[in-house]
Amino acid sequence: MDAIQGTQQASVASPPDVPAGVLASSAVAPKVPVSGMGVRGLVLALGSLPISAASSELIDEIRDLEDLKSAISARHARAAVALDLAQRAEQAKAGVPAAERGMGVGAQVALARRESPNRGSRLLGLAKALVTEMPRTMAALESGQLNEWRATLLVKETACLSVEDRAAVDEELAPDTGTFDGAGDKAIIAAAKAAAYRRDPRSVAQRASHAATERTVSLRPAPDTMTYLTALLPVAQGVAVYAALTRTADSVRSSGDARTRGQVMADTLTERVTGTPGGVSGINLNLVMTDRTLFQGDPEPARLEGYGIVPAEWARALLVEEQHPADRSEFTVLLRRLYTAPGSGELLTMDSKARFFPQRLRRFIQIRDNTCRTPYCDAPIRHIDHVIPWHSEGSTHLHNGAGLCEACNHTKENPGWTAASMPGGLHTIRISTPTGHSYASKAPPLPGHKYTHLRN
Repeated sequence: MDAIQGTQQASVASPPDVPAGVLASSAVAPKVPVSGMGVRGLVLALGSLPISAASSELIDEIRDLEDLKSAISARHARAAVALDLAQRAEQAKAGVPAAERGMGVGAQVALARRESPNRGSRLLGLAKALVTEMPRTMAALESGQLNEWRATLLVKETACLSVEDRAAVDEELAPDTGTFDGAGDKAIIAAAKAAAYRRDPRSVAQRASHAATERTVSLRPAPDTMTYLTALLPVAQGVAVYAALTRTADSVRSSGDARTRGQVMADTLTERVTGTPGGVSGINLNLVMTDRTLFQGDPEPARLEGYGIVPAEWARALLVEEQHPADRSEFTVLLRRLYTAPGSGELLTMDSKARFFPQRLRRFIQIRDNTCRTPYCDAPIRHIDHVIPWHSEGSTHLHNGAGLCEACNHTKENPGWTAASMPGGLHTIRISTPTGHSYASKAPPLPGHKYTHLRN
């Protein structure tokens, strides 16, 4: 992913919709004489410094670099808040309704920091809390007494409090006075929780009751064609599920089953959720591989939708009957042939005159893009939408379609955001933000092509 960036400076005033008093500390760093090298010059100068050969000096440098990282994180926060204020002011001048001002700023922060849009929004929220509500924590971050993660813990544990109470907790803990020197994450969390509860017990209790609404199940890849299936449950339900699985495992093991306790628990969970011993009967698994991998024993890896790259041998074993007894499953295999342009890995075109992408074209785009096409966003595809919007005469065409997560699809509709398909081999989208910065997103090449490793 490349970015076209330029240096910009602007004096930012508080926009009309920001209440007076919210900016308890300035969104812009204090006026301190700084050399004319700028941040880019600082990066280059840092790379030119020699490495010491003395152990004591190396330890000193590691500590100094850690302090520098914290100071940079603080600068990140101030810059993010200044960007938010600048964007709100520009949107106010453009007539954007007050309720919609600031939308898309988190996504811009994410692109600039090479993070996912979800994390960009969290980083912007952290910056606002530190700059406008927790000046003592911000001072500790700037001086290196806290790193960004531990400042995040303090912000997180006080999120349920009002602005006034959060500022009072910040004053009570006073991280900039060395309160947490030598303290670990758990000690910091405990101190913040205790202070928050003393300040407002009711809000803390309401936060605990609200947590149950955030229950969810997630899936993420693990090494060696394994996955982590995680369930976030209320404590009573979680303990009950675990107790049921352990009880079954103990019963099966006592009857002479050779599997380990953990294996029995995993197999029982799979069987009870899916209703089948193998756990995959009736499920559509989109396994993408070359014909050489499938029929000729070629070692070129395959790609499993929702997981990523899998070994060729494993993919072939999944499609044949002679599997390991513990993994035996019944499959109905349906082969779909996808034809690509020679040498590039680009899927050949499909077209439609309809406003909405037909099902087969949606499946085509889903296989091509694999995950959300916004740079640095690995979220699953939820929407298949036009790169150039249909209302702007964008065609319902393979090259004008892109797979996006729900949040990114909404973000691109904000004022000042544009996108266009670029000519070339692999399908490439150029995304432009309201500040004039541009970012390129290339579709991941399909298995068997030269640059497969770039995205997967």
